[in-house]
Amino acid sequence: MQFSYVNKFLPKIKKIDLPGENAHRIMAPEFRLESLKQKYDYTKAKKAGVLILFYPDDNANTRFVLILRKTYKGVHSNQVALPGGRYEIEDGNLIQTALRETEEEIGVDAKSIKVIRPLTELFIPPSNFLVKPTLASIDYKPIFIKQETEVERIISVDLSEFLMQSEVQIKPIKTSYADEKEVQTFHINGYTVWGATAMMLSELKVVLKSAGVI
Repeated sequence: MQFSYVNKFLPKIKKIDLPGENAHRIMAPEFRLESLKQKYDYTKAKKAGVLILFYPDDNANTRFVLILRKTYKGVHSNQVALPGGRYEIEDGNLIQTALRETEEEIGVDAKSIKVIRPLTELFIPPSNFLVKPTLASIDYKPIFIKQETEVERIISVDLSEFLMQSEVQIKPIKTSYADEKEVQTFHINGYTVWGATAMMLSELKVVLKSAGVI
């Protein structure tokens, strides 16, 4: 999918009503569905911002970035995620958090990133994080520089290949906070993407479809 083609739909993408929870549910593990119904006191949640970053590759096809997190003592150890991280008071807002953390984690100059729009916030009960994803783009192919302390690998994803996944794949996953459970997954570049990241990418997919991109 050419980068110039996707850019033609940006005005529609900016104005479209977000599907939010309806899109999240498509990729929500069964044990997460109940938590989507619950009301939480978000004032006590930690805040984070992540970025879905579109960019052109050498053939002017649209790609976006995922990262494989390092193995560490935490609930999201060694998981595939969107670049981003925890809110710092100097950020001012969670979009700025996503831009700052993206620059830190994968080396893309935050000043060169054009924000398209924020997507729907998602609460992650196991880590008590309220995460705001933001859709953004750059008009060049970046030279990625990973943050060695936090990022194991940078994963460049062809947007067309991601969007062509028509069926949700079910796989057993064992986590640090739950016994082995069957979860909805995307299979991307040989990696299993599930949980909050899959739920946010599900909303991206629905938004692009609603805007007429696919």
